[in-house]
Amino acid sequence: MKRVNIFTAIVLGAFLTFTGFQCSSTELTSAKLYIQQKNWDKAVEALSKEVAKNPKSDEGFYLLGTVYAEKEEMDKMIDSYDKSLAVSKKYEKEIKGAKKYHWANFFNRGVAFFNRAAQQTNPDSATVMNNKSTYAFDQAIKLEPDSLDSYRNLAYVYMNMQRYDDAIPNFMKLIEKQKSPDAYKYVGQIYYNKGVAERTKFEESKVAADSLSALNYFNKAITILEEGKKVLPNDSEVLLYLSNSYIAANKVDVAIDAFKAGVEAEPTNKFYRYNYGVLLLGDNQFEAAELQFKKAVELDPAYQNAIYNLAVTYVKWGAKIAKDYEIANKGNKDAKEETQSKEKYKAALPYLESYVQKKTDDAQIWELLGKVYTVMGMPNDASNAFKKADVIRKGQ
Repeated sequence: MKRVNIFTAIVLGAFLTFTGFQCSSTELTSAKLYIQQKNWDKAVEALSKEVAKNPKSDEGFYLLGTVYAEKEEMDKMIDSYDKSLAVSKKYEKEIKGAKKYHWANFFNRGVAFFNRAAQQTNPDSATVMNNKSTYAFDQAIKLEPDSLDSYRNLAYVYMNMQRYDDAIPNFMKLIEKQKSPDAYKYVGQIYYNKGVAERTKFEESKVAADSLSALNYFNKAITILEEGKKVLPNDSEVLLYLSNSYIAANKVDVAIDAFKAGVEAEPTNKFYRYNYGVLLLGDNQFEAAELQFKKAVELDPAYQNAIYNLAVTYVKWGAKIAKDYEIANKGNKDAKEETQSKEKYKAALPYLESYVQKKTDDAQIWELLGKVYTVMGMPNDASNAFKKADVIRKGQ
């Protein structure tokens, strides 16, 4: 998961208004004195008596909400303010101002704690700061439920804490309210990764429920990413996770048809070309996959993912030629089969060599390159590639 950017605080002036001493009940008079003294518990006690005796006391509920805000009991604050407004609109302006003020206060605290968490070197200290950040953004959401920045930042804090289930409903609020591009990507990615985790679990447990759980997550990913694709038709991450989710959910035919339609509609879209090629490669349609990856590289000669997968297409193609011939001829080989297989490995070489120059620290790629060199009868190059892979692994 990507780490999100450091948040920026919102500046808002304080808005706190208390009603002066006017003709009022004994309880209200006492409460106002306690408020001036900042004796919040006594103020709550006096105001609770006031609203119990006079359920229509708009001022009593207003002041009670204000005192609860000082005690940082925001649920009670909101409830008291709502009851004041239900009686009359007399304190509506003050209540709106107070909510806005406290929203900004909690929002800024959430930002500050998140930034402090990002600076911690001790994981436990970072967790403490992040928990304080989530608390603050939760309070901000209660105060201003329509403020999407609060949902967004809370989702990002949960992402950094790897509390993905908690992040999802906040991202979904962004999708519901503004079709946020990032929200589609994050939710799709979360569901896909959870599906992969459940699939891995099933491979070890062989329990059918784990397999069904994986499929459920992949289908959830498909649903949200298909919707996201309408908003972000050219986003490489959305398209990549969508194609991977189709494959994982055993919907390769559906995926191929969908991306084929995308290529036909936008033939110069390298992302559609690439993802269509990935699907075709996964379905062992090597010739068709080769065409799509080549087109993607023609559109963008620096498109490293397409370069790599074009090389992989040739490697898998060559391996399949050799295997199919061996099976058909009961393990026998002949020169023609070997030549056809080697032609594919030879075609892979320049793309692998190009890719490895850009991504020099990937042991798996060096090892693949070593295997291709071996097939091509290039022992020295193969040895150097395998040594490079070993060095990288030892350094990790």
